Amino acid sequence: MWVGELYLELHRATLTSQAGTKRGNRRSEHLLREAELWAATAAVRTGHPYPYAELDRIWKTVLLHQFHDILPGSSIAWVHREARATYARVAGELEAIIAGAQRALAGEGDRELVFNSAPYEHDGVPAAGARPSSGAGAGTVPEPRAAGGYVLDNGLLHIEIDARGLVVSARDLTADREAVAPGTAAGLLQLHQDFPNMWDAWDVDSFYRNTVTDLTDTDEIGVGADGASVRIVRSFGNSRAVQVFSLPPEQRRLVVDTEVDWHETEKILKLAFPLDLHAERYASETQFGHVFRPTHTNTSWEAAKFEACNHRFVHLEEPGWGVALVNDATYGHDVTRTVRTDGDRGTTTTVRASLLRAPRFPDPETDQGTHRFRHALVPGATIADAVREGWRVNLPERRLTGAQDVAPLVTVDDDAVVVTAVKLADDGSGDVVIRFHEAHGGRARPTLTAGFAFSGLTATDLLERPLAQAPQPVCEGARITVRLRPFELMTLRLRRP
Repeated sequence: MWVGELYLELHRATLTSQAGTKRGNRRSEHLLREAELWAATAAVRTGHPYPYAELDRIWKTVLLHQFHDILPGSSIAWVHREARATYARVAGELEAIIAGAQRALAGEGDRELVFNSAPYEHDGVPAAGARPSSGAGAGTVPEPRAAGGYVLDNGLLHIEIDARGLVVSARDLTADREAVAPGTAAGLLQLHQDFPNMWDAWDVDSFYRNTVTDLTDTDEIGVGADGASVRIVRSFGNSRAVQVFSLPPEQRRLVVDTEVDWHETEKILKLAFPLDLHAERYASETQFGHVFRPTHTNTSWEAAKFEACNHRFVHLEEPGWGVALVNDATYGHDVTRTVRTDGDRGTTTTVRASLLRAPRFPDPETDQGTHRFRHALVPGATIADAVREGWRVNLPERRLTGAQDVAPLVTVDDDAVVVTAVKLADDGSGDVVIRFHEAHGGRARPTLTAGFAFSGLTATDLLERPLAQAPQPVCEGARITVRLRPFELMTLRLRRP
């Protein structure tokens, strides 16, 4: 039996081509999670109608668009124009389902409620619940930097942005540890020529690295309109990029918002974060877990992985200290490492997210236009932090005025266990289906607590069919205890009386 990743040494550019299609897919997946969660909660708590038919149709539409060559970005122009329109329509329908369910849950009132769709508590708001937030609110105000640029400091991270609008320091104040490698800058946009030997939209070849332009010239740099960010504008070629750096209060993450008005051809745009970190491998999130890949190129197999896939995060770690880079829309990335030849002769490990390409075939207008990306750099992160922050950046809080808090339908007592779906059973019975998995790569024995009455439970497969041979969870009242192996995925169906 093969162990590890079955890496295809071909078609690496399909991780990046057609950024609009890829954003539509990522957003649709998370909106579906939100729609199921809040519709199920509203159905159980208030009797609000559950949109069985609508969700079934939308799921099938989103899954259809994951078919080759749509999601890979290698279809003709007409296909991607239609896909973007479909994703916009899907988003509108799902937003309406979410808004209707949340209004039914909140009731009429003037209390500001925060709905937290992520699987982790945040600022006092429980996962999959709603209540007023206990967060600090206003962001970190930039201060002038003596050598030019700005400083952001929230007591957990100290960020220095130089006069070029680049991050030259990201210090974890708790660990007293610098994340940015000496003599380098993070948040750096890099532009490469991109002439694959054979398939334009499908491939990126390793020799693209032979030429690179660091985008360091600025048109503007200043404090953002919100007074709590640093905004940088750059022009290059026929394109323009706007980057906004912000540091949320009481949080150990630097948020990097990038907007690119892209009008290049046969180029690839990367966002680079050179880190002062020595790691022989790094973790990339995949569905229901993560895989490890080497940072070195000892063998031809390792050298071939010069472009790879991640979902919400990549994570690098030395014993006791690590860094995560999380994203809301990108998949392609590369990780390289070099030994510094001067100073401390330490190791620089560089993570670069692939943002945009501009192939000429089969769609000569690939990626032309405006695109928005959000990344967050998390110094001092463990795998647990990477998992949590990856969910957070993809499931931002929603605010609504209402009368009452909303208790979650289910809670779990172990941060290693992520509840990925809460929904009503597809057969229309009204039973609640809960899907969860172990996300850190270890064993877990979590206890789930149901926030509603149920008369029995069954372990099922992904199609909600009973698993006769599955170990039965231990159930004591509303508490359900299960055992999970590393990355094990489990689905439970709770029968409502």
